[in-house]
Amino acid sequence: MTDPTNTPSLTPLPPAANAAQALDHEKQLAAAVAVGWVRDGMTLGLGTGSTAAHFIRQLGARARAGGLRVRGTATSLASEALAREVGIPLVEPRRGLRFDLAVDGADELDAGLRLIKGGGGALLREKIIETAADYLLVIADSSKLVARLGAFPLPLEVVPFALPWVLDAVAALGGAPVLRMGKTDPAQPALSDQHNLLVDCHFGEISDPGALALRLQAIPGVAGHGLFLGLARAALLVQDGQVRVLRPGQPARPASEFEALPGK
Repeated sequence: MTDPTNTPSLTPLPPAANAAQALDHEKQLAAAVAVGWVRDGMTLGLGTGSTAAHFIRQLGARARAGGLRVRGTATSLASEALAREVGIPLVEPRRGLRFDLAVDGADELDAGLRLIKGGGGALLREKIIETAADYLLVIADSSKLVARLGAFPLPLEVVPFALPWVLDAVAALGGAPVLRMGKTDPAQPALSDQHNLLVDCHFGEISDPGALALRLQAIPGVAGHGLFLGLARAALLVQDGQVRVLRPGQPARPASEFEALPGK
């Protein structure tokens, strides 16, 4: 069982390890701290992406060891399959369902814990579940923290019929929209789990994320955008070789100072 009072620090990697391996090591460490904050009986929102996958695997290992009874709803079919594989019971969406905790990664986050998400194409389901969570905890490697959002393309999930008009509207906002193509078949558009299209917008630095979010959600046919604002309560990432907790408007603190979710 993970001991939340003895959080891991970043152990040195072999000299041959590359930058990607180092960042993946950071993701594992952040996930380990998050698992240590999960309490018996929680209903969880399970995120999507490489960092969230580390969390799901470690959570499953702790549950199999007999120290934890949890259940969850996944933000993607991929995470759902992984949760089943590691033995985490799944809950179908229903009225009144709330999550004690949602744990997910981010493509970018700033000091105010405003996020860009959706690089993995699960942004709509992620926003649905994380809006229904009492606490969203972000876990990320150190490369995801930015001074200002926007270097990472901002994803949209778009109803297929509306695509031409959505592209026109985003272009008028200066977003330089690009239809995302599939990885296995680059000749075909990528589809979300809801069979919507994915559009990546290149706004550059976003000076006012709140105002942009309002403009995007007002475009007919946009099912969801990748700006997650006012949802994250805390983030875990490695700084100076140590897992640290970031909260809006507060200096980063070592995760070892917290025995449970900060501010819970």
